[in-house]
Amino acid sequence: MSDPVPSASAATTPLRERVPAPGEVVLPEGCEGVRWRPAVAGDAAAITGLLAAMSTRDHPSWSETLEEIEEELAHSWIDLERDTVVAFADDGTMVAHGIVIETPEPESIVRVFLHGGVHPQHRGRGLGRAMLAWQLARGHERLSTSEHRMPGWLLSSAADRAPEHGALLRAAGFTAARYFTTLEAALDVELPDRPLPAGVRVVPFSAELSERVRLAKNASFADHWGSQPVVAESWDANVALPTFRADLSRVALVGEQVVAFATVEVNEEDWPRQGFTSIYIGLVGTLREHRGRGLAGALLAEVMRASRQAGLERCVLDVDTENPTGALGVYTRLGFTATDRDVAYAIEY
Repeated sequence: MSDPVPSASAATTPLRERVPAPGEVVLPEGCEGVRWRPAVAGDAAAITGLLAAMSTRDHPSWSETLEEIEEELAHSWIDLERDTVVAFADDGTMVAHGIVIETPEPESIVRVFLHGGVHPQHRGRGLGRAMLAWQLARGHERLSTSEHRMPGWLLSSAADRAPEHGALLRAAGFTAARYFTTLEAALDVELPDRPLPAGVRVVPFSAELSERVRLAKNASFADHWGSQPVVAESWDANVALPTFRADLSRVALVGEQVVAFATVEVNEEDWPRQGFTSIYIGLVGTLREHRGRGLAGALLAEVMRASRQAGLERCVLDVDTENPTGALGVYTRLGFTATDRDVAYAIEY
């Protein structure tokens, strides 16, 4: 198990001196009947369809939306020509997609995420190995040119229900670093009453509060494993997505200071997969100096009541099982139970 977030002092030499350069990074090859190329913005719909097909094997209850994929491909820190690949079968069907994302403005870790996958009907042909080899080469290229004097991590994840993905990552040198459990809570039951601490008021998320919530998120997640600050470009794009529900999200204030928050997303496209209507609680955080006062539980109880009033049936969220704030206990006391698990994998330098 990895240690908590390292300090910048954990490494004293630049990453370019610690990470071996991969040489020329070339497109994947060696899979008969498959054509590889970099992705373009116009591939967003096909990538969304591929990810939906992958979800039937990897995580049947949810998949990414077209707007999320369009946002990801449009980020200023993504070079589509160098950071993405897509693969097509002879009939024109997209069968694989990979992206390498170095998140901007790191404070204590340079993180490079390797995301993507292969259509379930085309697995077992070597496509995954070929794509992962390209991702590793591009990820190492990113780290080996970095001047940052802090740890560098290559990161990926795999669902427990798709063990072949985890096996592929381990064979490539990744180590299981953290476990994230999906939790669900029914809303058609008596919901818990969690009083607010004195001096705290709760309001819905608003555009006026957005930047203060972003800064509170960065501060409250500073001691979470692998967390780095969310930059304004990414935050603003996320809260502008049609799935973000400001009306169901909640913000706790002391005076005008944001001290805690819970953000909510609603993706109606997931409901047929799940078999129920739901919200997804994307972020829950409390500033360190305000922890231990029951704020997270009170905010979540507010979110759950608002969601039930909106006619929704369940709340879903994901939690790091070793979260230092004791979040898992907060959720279970509110009636959440585990339904699935993903594993975060890392190569650390």
